[in-house]
Amino acid sequence: MTLKEQLNEDMKAAMKAKDKDTLAVIRMVKAAISNKEIEDGELDDTAVLGILAKEVKQRQDTLNEVSKAGRDDLVEQNQKEIGILQGYLPEQLSDEELRQIIEKAVSDSGASSLADMGKVMGIVQPEIKGRADGSKASQIVKEILSK
Repeated sequence: MTLKEQLNEDMKAAMKAKDKDTLAVIRMVKAAISNKEIEDGELDDTAVLGILAKEVKQRQDTLNEVSKAGRDDLVEQNQKEIGILQGYLPEQLSDEELRQIIEKAVSDSGASSLADMGKVMGIVQPEIKGRADGSKASQIVKEILSK
């Protein structure tokens, strides 16, 4: 079953269970997928994973902002939404696994300085899509290349 099919099934289940939170999150994700399909055509699971990861990242950014503002009601809502979305993402990479992928990409690309960062990130991004935060990967790449 593809991710889009899974989302459809879960949306039906959420409707039957009258789970408004899950239903709202799935509808937002499906809208984001539809918008992307209008631009790029039919999406595969990898592209859908990218959209899911982007939705999680947006909610994490919002979570940081609303927690700074002391909006506990919005903090709780964003945490729920993140939990629902993470159920569709593959298991996240540990810091050590991420570092290994990046070190392999550095050696495969022959990168030796920060000027080669784009080359390394081009190799790393497809491997970690949906499984790790791109900014964390970027930070590790900078750390490795600046040695």
